[in-house]
Amino acid sequence: MKTITIVADDKVGLLADISYVLAKSKINIESVNVEVVGGKAIIAIGLTDVMRGKGVVEAAGYKVEEPSTIVIKIKDEPGEFDRIAQMVHKEGAKIQGSKVLSQDGKVSVMALAVDKPKKAVSVLANYLITNETG
Repeated sequence: MKTITIVADDKVGLLADISYVLAKSKINIESVNVEVVGGKAIIAIGLTDVMRGKGVVEAAGYKVEEPSTIVIKIKDEPGEFDRIAQMVHKEGAKIQGSKVLSQDGKVSVMALAVDKPKKAVSVLANYLITNETG
């Protein structure tokens, strides 16, 4: 099963809207994981047809993270990102880009683009919200 990760402003009916556009296109949802941090909803949806699903969700106006991106949740405190970066480096992978998706003063949700997603996923398993390792 492949997943897509949607990042959107949290609002009533968000998941209903996304599931509606997928159902309308006859794309089956196999799993759903939702995290809300700092007013942002990070939704990982396992789909039977990830490529069509990505297109349908984007056409509905939602932002879908790139497939090589892993989404993690870490404590929002000094040194946490360094610890994550060191773990990835020691595993032999490289962080090619990072973006803070949301923060609430306690936790940060970040998207990491990595050159070796399977290695990064294995070392960051306890921090993952979702991943797509191709």
